[in-house]
Amino acid sequence: MKSTGAFIKFSKVILATVFFVILAGGIVRMTQSGMGCPDWPKCFGRWIPPTNVDQLPVNYKELYAFKYVDTSFNPYHTWIEYINRLAGTLLGLLLIVQFAWSLQFWKSHRQIVWLCLAVLLLTGFQGWLGSKVVEANLEVVKVTIHMLVALLIAALSVTIIKRCDPDKRSIQNKRLKNVSFLAIILLLAQVTIGTQVREQIDHISAGFNFEHRELWINKLNYIFNIHRSFSLLAAAICIYIFVQYKKYDFVKTTAWVILICVLCIIFLGLLMSYFNIPSFAQPLHLLLSSILIISIYYIWLKTKSNYGL
Repeated sequence: MKSTGAFIKFSKVILATVFFVILAGGIVRMTQSGMGCPDWPKCFGRWIPPTNVDQLPVNYKELYAFKYVDTSFNPYHTWIEYINRLAGTLLGLLLIVQFAWSLQFWKSHRQIVWLCLAVLLLTGFQGWLGSKVVEANLEVVKVTIHMLVALLIAALSVTIIKRCDPDKRSIQNKRLKNVSFLAIILLLAQVTIGTQVREQIDHISAGFNFEHRELWINKLNYIFNIHRSFSLLAAAICIYIFVQYKKYDFVKTTAWVILICVLCIIFLGLLMSYFNIPSFAQPLHLLLSSILIISIYYIWLKTKSNYGL
C-alpha cells in the first residue's frame, strides 16, 4: 500500500468532526433549538438565517404554525440549529475529499475505497434523515435513529483508520472479544433508552415552561429507572475491559480513554440526578457516551478470537 500516514491523519480529523457534530446535536437538544429552523435545507426559507424578526415575512407565524411549537422567532435557537447544520455540511465536504483521496488504494486495498464510499453515502442519508426529523417536529423514533446513524458513521470512520494503520498487532483472546461486543450492545441499548429519557425531559420541561428544574427528575417514568439501573452493569463491564486491555501497550491509550469516559459519565449522571439536570451536562453526557462506544469498538477490532474473527 502507498504511504497512508497523511490519509490516516485526515481520517482522524474526520472522526473528530463526527464527534463535534454529535456534540453540536446535543447542544441543540439542550437549548431546545431543534426547531430553530422550521424548514430544511433552508432556514425560514433562507440560505442564511435571519438575525432579526424584521427579515421574516409578516405572516411567518402562520406559515410554520403547523410544526413549530413556539412560533415566535428566536435568533438564539435559529443560529444554534443553523451552526449544527453547518457542522454536518463540513463533515460531508471532508468525506467527499476522503473518498476522492481513497481512490489511490483502488488496486491494492479496494475495501478502503468501499468503506469511504459507505461513510459518504451514510452521511448523505443522515442529512436526509435530519430533514425528516424536522418535518416530524423532532419525533422521538426519528431522533433515536438519527443518533444511532451518527454512531455508525463514527464506527465506519474508525474501521477505515484501523484498515489503513500499518500497525497490525492484535490481541488473541476470544473471551475479551465477546465481552467487548457485549459492552457495545449494552451501551447502544443505553443510548437508545437515553434518547427516550431525553424525550420525556423535553416534554416535562416544556410543561414547566423550562423552569423548576428540580421537579423534572421526579416526573420521569420507569424508563429512567431502567436507564439508571443498566448504567451500573455497563460501567462494571467497561471497567473490566479497561483492566484487561491496559496490559497491552498498543491499546493502552484507548483503554485509559475508556476508563476516563466511564468515570466522567458516572459523574455527569450523578450531577443530573441530584443537581436538577444542569443543561451543560446533557451534551457532554452524550458526547462521552459516544466516545466510549467507539473506543470499545476500536479495541474490539484489535482483538481476534481463536477463529480469526
